[in-house]
Amino acid sequence: MYIQNLHIKKNISTWLIIMFGIIAFMIVVGGLTRLTDSGLSITQWQLFSGFLPPLNSTDWNHYFNLYKEIPEFKIQNFEMSLQEFKVIFWWEWAHRFLGRLIGITFLLPLLYFTYKVGFKKLVNFYLIFFLICFQGFVGWYMVSSGLVDRVDVSHFRLSIHLIIAFVIISLILWNYFTLKFENNFNNGLNIFLPFIFLLLIYFQIIIGAFVSGMDAGQIYNSWPLMGSNFFPDDNRYINLFKISAFSDPSLVQFMHRNLAYLILIFYLILLIKVYSNKIKNLYFSINLVGLFLLVQIILGILTLLNGAQIFLASMHQISSIFLVSVVVYFLYLNSNQQPSS
Repeated sequence: MYIQNLHIKKNISTWLIIMFGIIAFMIVVGGLTRLTDSGLSITQWQLFSGFLPPLNSTDWNHYFNLYKEIPEFKIQNFEMSLQEFKVIFWWEWAHRFLGRLIGITFLLPLLYFTYKVGFKKLVNFYLIFFLICFQGFVGWYMVSSGLVDRVDVSHFRLSIHLIIAFVIISLILWNYFTLKFENNFNNGLNIFLPFIFLLLIYFQIIIGAFVSGMDAGQIYNSWPLMGSNFFPDDNRYINLFKISAFSDPSLVQFMHRNLAYLILIFYLILLIKVYSNKIKNLYFSINLVGLFLLVQIILGILTLLNGAQIFLASMHQISSIFLVSVVVYFLYLNSNQQPSS
């Protein structure tokens, strides 16, 4: 993606970093919406008419009556008042509002920049916009899973919704780095290893969504052992090899814990390779990855020990955004360099 006009190039870079900030904020709000059990408070998909919140008591009663029809209210929140409903409603409305805002603030500048530099140079951004639109449909697909026969959304659909968001911010950052930094070919690692490292983190995010979706962080609130053992007392090792393992809270927590250890080991391998090959231009980025990985692990442990308390769980998710960001940066640096090993 070569853009000769420096003014346009700077404007696109600024736009991309703003979009990254808005989407990152939406991920945080989405996490809080899940943690406060607010995600099912709006039971209809209203792409345009849902842009405005309830403006009077009639509107509020209408939304509350719709909520009363779903299992979450009938089984779990049957004593909820209208005032209590308003709290969870605002979380979900804010989440959807941000989704609409992202669509508008991505499309309108994209059309303007297309007019300035042409479609061919911005194909990557149209692919990102497609993912943003698809993300909206996945969001409703997720919500719809909790409107019939269950009191929460499918953790599988939740994980799809979350990982798409992380892929979107990764692509936005990649394009930002492409515009912002020149391609200086120096010594670097084979891009395969950093790419596998990013995939491992993506997979950990998916498993983390399983943990969140099944409230698996509220059991076995001890570390490093799960209760009194390395493996959860209520399960057997053989169950790990069954597809049902991904729907078992204690096994999912076990996976999340041990995948973190695997990611840490993989990071140490990358760190050793960077320093043993004296790739000085990667020192800063690999150390930055290590810093945020350490913060993420510590926050994960604290979240677990405190029974997935909302503040800590939210900080754990915020930290994951920073971690993915610096890993994408590290991957980008290696993609533009001559492998030394």
